Amino acid sequence: MSEPITLASWNVNSLNVRKDQVLDLLRETGWDVLALQETKMTDAVFPASDFERLGYGVRFTGERAYNGVAVLFRKDRFEEVRPEDVLLEMPGRTDPQRRFLALTLRPKGGEAFRVVDVYVPNGSAPGSRKFLHKMDWLSDLQIAVAKMLETTPRLIVAGDFNIAPEDADVWDPAVWRGNLLVSAPERRALRRLMTLGFSDAYRIFPQAPKTYSWWDYRSRGYEKNEGLRIDLTLVSDALRPDVTAAAIVEGPRALPQPSDHAPVTVTFR
Repeated sequence: MSEPITLASWNVNSLNVRKDQVLDLLRETGWDVLALQETKMTDAVFPASDFERLGYGVRFTGERAYNGVAVLFRKDRFEEVRPEDVLLEMPGRTDPQRRFLALTLRPKGGEAFRVVDVYVPNGSAPGSRKFLHKMDWLSDLQIAVAKMLETTPRLIVAGDFNIAPEDADVWDPAVWRGNLLVSAPERRALRRLMTLGFSDAYRIFPQAPKTYSWWDYRSRGYEKNEGLRIDLTLVSDALRPDVTAAAIVEGPRALPQPSDHAPVTVTFR
């Protein structure tokens, strides 16, 4: 049996600002895979060499000041990534916003799996033009992921979904009811994606109440633990039996100049 693999996902809200936090966390944890969202930088200035010096390969796609996703992976744990196994755009979608990256990883001595790193559009407000864009984006994601499952059944969709799946993922459901990130259309779209054969890794295991992955800067939400769990790792049915742990890593949210998100992790064999 191969060694367990831990995949982390983190919306860093600017890699330029928080690169040192990411590097420190990788040194501390040795995570095998790290999916990043909101890198907010063009490919020309992505600090790939800093991660390579730590022993990580990286694939990334970004744009200036907004969006951007990247996947880092330990080169000592995985075979060389094949160019044909990397997608920097969602199939079937022409979109200048860099919000999607997929690649297949082959553990040395283990079974291949596919990682889909997503930064789902925020949506602005229910019913708005940006909200309709979010719904369209999620629909296209469902189509793309369904196709991937046909060839790579061991699949993880990880990232900032900008959706809290259930009321248990919201600090005060009554305050948030009907609002962006918790609205019925958003939750239905997420459930449709999960009906392809996915589980929310965090909810496979018993968890403490009132655990969240995002806290608003403006309201000092972290200090009051007024948060939402909108950063998810969805594991396919083929992978679920091998999942051994899932967690939210709150420590980075308490650092000076933190991201407003905490990393989330899933461990599997």
